[in-house]
Amino acid sequence: MTTWSDPGKVGEYVERIATVPQRLAGEAVLAEILPRAPRRALDLGCGDGRLIRLLLDARPDVEVVVGLDLSPPMLRRARDRFAGDDRVMLRRHDLLDPLAGLGGFDLVTSGFAIHHVPDARKQAIFAEVVGLLHPGGTFANLEVVASPTPELQAAFEAAIGRPGGDPEDRLAPVEDQLTWMRAAGLEQVDCVWKWRGFALMVGQAPRT
Repeated sequence: MTTWSDPGKVGEYVERIATVPQRLAGEAVLAEILPRAPRRALDLGCGDGRLIRLLLDARPDVEVVVGLDLSPPMLRRARDRFAGDDRVMLRRHDLLDPLAGLGGFDLVTSGFAIHHVPDARKQAIFAEVVGLLHPGGTFANLEVVASPTPELQAAFEAAIGRPGGDPEDRLAPVEDQLTWMRAAGLEQVDCVWKWRGFALMVGQAPRT
C-alpha cells in the first residue's frame, strides 16, 4: 500500500486536486469566511501549502503561518513554494500526536487532512484546537466526510474519480463532527458548505 511518504502518491494527488472543481469551490468559500485580520494562523496537514497560499493571498497582512504535515514529499513541495517567505514556518508533525508547543492563533485551518486519523483523535484535535485559539478565533476544516449511505458514498467516490476511496481514509459524518466540535467548546458551529462528501465545517473559540 502506498502512503503519503511516497512521492508518486503525493504527485498524483497534487495534480488531481487541481482538476476537481468542487474542491476549488470549497476553497473559495473558505477564503470568503476567513477572519478579517488574523495575525497568527496554523494549518493542520498543510500538504504542499495549498491552503497557506490561499490564506496569504486573501489576507496578505498575516504575520505568521505555521504549517504542520507528516509527509516529507509534501513538506518539500511546501518549502519550495514558500522559499524566502519569512511568514511561513513549516514543521513535520503527525496529527496522531498532540498539538503542543505551538503558541496561540487567531485562525486554525485544515484541508482534507483530519479524516486520516481515527474518530477519537479527531475529537481530541478539536479540543486541542480550542486550546490553541485566541478568544473568538476561527477554526475552519475543509474535509472529506462520510456520506449517509454506502450508495451515496460510492457515487461520491465515482464523481471525484476515486472509486473505492482511499484505504487510509477514516471518514466521519458531518453531523458527528459538528457535535464533536461543540463538545470541544467551539461556538457558532456550522457546516457552511457541502458537496457530496466534501464539507467545510467552521466554529469559533469562546470570546471570554
